[in-house]
Amino acid sequence: MRGESPATPLAEITRVAREGHHDQDRYGLSVRVSLKGGFFKGTDLSKCVLDRRTPIGHARAVTLHPILAEKLSAALAAASPFVLTRRDALLPKVPGKVHAVIGMRRAGKTTFLRQLLRERRAVLPPERALYLSFDDDRLAGLGVDQLGFLFEEYFRRHPSLRGRETVYWFLDEIQLVPGWERFVRRVLDTEQVEIAVSGSSARMLSREVHTSLRGRGMATIIRPFSFREFLRHRDEEPTKEPRQWKPAERSLVEKRFREFLVEGGFPEAQGLPAALRIELLQGYVDTVLFRDVVERYGVSQVAALRWLVRQCLRNPAGSFSAHRLHQDLKAQGHGVAKDAVHTMLGHLLDAFLLSAVPLATDSERKRNSNPRKLYPADPGLIKAFDASGRTNVGHALETVVLNELERRGGAEVGYVKTDEGLEVDFLARYPGAGEELIQVCADLSAPETLTRELRALTTAAKEHPRAARRLLVLDRDALARVSAPAVEAQPAYEWLLAEPAQN
Repeated sequence: MRGESPATPLAEITRVAREGHHDQDRYGLSVRVSLKGGFFKGTDLSKCVLDRRTPIGHARAVTLHPILAEKLSAALAAASPFVLTRRDALLPKVPGKVHAVIGMRRAGKTTFLRQLLRERRAVLPPERALYLSFDDDRLAGLGVDQLGFLFEEYFRRHPSLRGRETVYWFLDEIQLVPGWERFVRRVLDTEQVEIAVSGSSARMLSREVHTSLRGRGMATIIRPFSFREFLRHRDEEPTKEPRQWKPAERSLVEKRFREFLVEGGFPEAQGLPAALRIELLQGYVDTVLFRDVVERYGVSQVAALRWLVRQCLRNPAGSFSAHRLHQDLKAQGHGVAKDAVHTMLGHLLDAFLLSAVPLATDSERKRNSNPRKLYPADPGLIKAFDASGRTNVGHALETVVLNELERRGGAEVGYVKTDEGLEVDFLARYPGAGEELIQVCADLSAPETLTRELRALTTAAKEHPRAARRLLVLDRDALARVSAPAVEAQPAYEWLLAEPAQN
């Protein structure tokens, strides 16, 4: 064991610190202050100031990152007006929770955070609400301690707010800071603050938000534009109920609805020519595949994954099972295990690229053994991947209805298959608000089609007697053919534009 180091003058230790190195051979294991003699003596590790295990030149920064300081100053400044399309999503009013804004890439999560910021600043001083994005290459490798320094610097600039006023922080791409959950939990427990975070769907899944935040997180899913938001983006949102529309107003809504079924609701795709829109949407899907699935989960069978995605997007509203997809993949020359197919589908659902609708049944065994119907996150993705030239209006219409059901209050959605082999597209069970059987049909021109759709609703109602019955059609012209007193028939666009409480 080394003997005790000789006493070392303070000036010499200061010189070593300034030069950024630590001569352990000369000064021993550690040094400490001697108040009487003004010397350091290297014997007491418990009171160590300089330690050979932590060279001064490599000590971790204990001050705020300059780029974060710059961003804080910009965030506290009065924001210049920016144009955005107001989204209808709402944060749940649950105190003491972190609001995690999640959803598919490019659906508008960042814009929604900015909307929340603008709403707060409309009634509060700007310093009480701020937005910060961590999507900056200059912040690569940022440690979670920097979030604490950022918080302290904020209150140094506005000390009168601390402990007296609630402040609102909107943190975008926060998942780029490892350990951010610990910071958020701490400040929620110790400060008067409300926090909303957003980030890549690859790293912020709904179930993971709840787990990592120890039950302190509440997820809000942002989806591509609804039909109402699609019209609002064009400054064409109706201000009257459908029965008060003039013929020209109804014609415009019907025209836009047909466009919506083809173009979809991704904000950046609005108004683009068809070729550019398709290229953009295909790029979105590729990014989801490689960033949210391949990179995150280490999927090696990329060709099989791409085939699976194309198959699902080209056949929306189709019934799929892991067994059937496994057989199809084998036929295409992809040697993928059945369990791997099931896992891939789970990853695509987690990334919000697809939604799965199971059989509506109280039997867990039946639900798991029957195929699920898969739908894309947006109707625009159908056209972007279907090269057959088919219009696919019916499947796009079903996709829009499902997306709206998921948007409205967390309805539990399944499809119904009767004992006679007839099918109803959706059984929606609303929390505390009853049940509804919904049949979607784009073309009722053939009498046998109308008969089949109404018969399916009537038969399904025997199995679900408490459920209301609804038939959604493409436009108003089809309603003249419907005569079923127990069934509420209406154009799908009217249902989409109605307030949820009215449904």
